Amino acid sequence: MPSKLFLLLPPSEGKEVGGAKGREGGIFSKDLTDQRKTVISQVKGVLKNSNPLVLEKTFGVRGPLLERAIESMTQLVEGRAPVLPAYQRYSGVVWSHLEPSTLSPDQRKQIVIPSGLYGLTTAEDMIADYRLKMNISLAGIGNVAKFWQPSLTKCLRAHLLGSVVLNLLPKEHKRAINLKSLSEVATVATIEFVGANGTQAAGHDAKAVKGVVARVLLTNGLGGLVGFRWNGWKAKEKSGQWKIVAPKE
Repeated sequence: MPSKLFLLLPPSEGKEVGGAKGREGGIFSKDLTDQRKTVISQVKGVLKNSNPLVLEKTFGVRGPLLERAIESMTQLVEGRAPVLPAYQRYSGVVWSHLEPSTLSPDQRKQIVIPSGLYGLTTAEDMIADYRLKMNISLAGIGNVAKFWQPSLTKCLRAHLLGSVVLNLLPKEHKRAINLKSLSEVATVATIEFVGANGTQAAGHDAKAVKGVVARVLLTNGLGGLVGFRWNGWKAKEKSGQWKIVAPKE
């Protein structure tokens, strides 16, 4: 029997507003309840600070986006935030090119998302509108990724035991998981996205191709990358390591 496949995919900064009253849930909730409460408690402390520079630094935005972040996080800490399934909430470039609404619920449950607020969710889990990056620091816990790493690593080791785990995370989210430890109990493969010169790829197209690749991996596994082409991007494999390489400019 083939091993179960899971995809590690980052959340989206772009998010849909709204939702309905409901409870956040998911297979990781029981393991991470206390840690989520700790993070929310620290966010509550930040929201009491009227210094706009502190709020801008914490949420990483200004102007209307900061106003939205303050409102959404206030609703969340007060327990009145509406929720949507994560695959409907996340609306950025990666997620729009993944087209998660056309995947099955079981496939969406194979998408595991590390986030600064929730720690871990699947794409099917109910989540609020929020803004909290992994690479920021909160007064009571320090760096958010460092705070989450022990709990997320332990949680993933338990839930993904014996699975194939395909890692598409950027650096800030990789820091929240000890992938070496996870590889002791699961088969972990990291897919890198690089420019034609070999450096890390960034920008709209790099995010778009990540969404396309994520879908290919969910439907066909690593074998789906053999011969992969998309808008000039190509998949290359060497010694079991896969890279998605940008076209030359």
